[in-house]
Amino acid sequence: MAEFFGPMKESSSQCVEIKDMEASVFRAMLHFIYSGTLPQLDQQPISSDMEQDATTMTQHLLVAADRYGLDRLKLICQEKLHNNMNVETVAMTLAFAEQLCCSQLKDKCVVFILSSSANLDAVMATEGYKLVMASGPSVLNTLHLYLV
Repeated sequence: MAEFFGPMKESSSQCVEIKDMEASVFRAMLHFIYSGTLPQLDQQPISSDMEQDATTMTQHLLVAADRYGLDRLKLICQEKLHNNMNVETVAMTLAFAEQLCCSQLKDKCVVFILSSSANLDAVMATEGYKLVMASGPSVLNTLHLYLV
């Protein structure tokens, strides 16, 4: 709303350039806006030079849904992330859930991670966990609260 109806330059422009979102994510968001359904996310690479999986695409789409206030899309993305959660993806999903105030998804991530000591050890060995620790260790404070 602020971009198009507020005092920002986009409100008087014929064209709005969105620089911080991959074109395929924006296309998927527009597909949802016009059809009410998600496209086949596993068939749409996030960038032309790198093939990304459906989970990564869904994470980026969750960010876009939050940014543009698309609550139904946000819920669908959260459900999809929960249903496809695994040891490799759960740390990054937890980070997105924390960042975007998705409390139910965050709780599901924590339950998944703490469901067994093997899960916890496996998650802690992933690159996603290392990235989350390096960029935002406050996300993992949630885990420590449950461990204590």
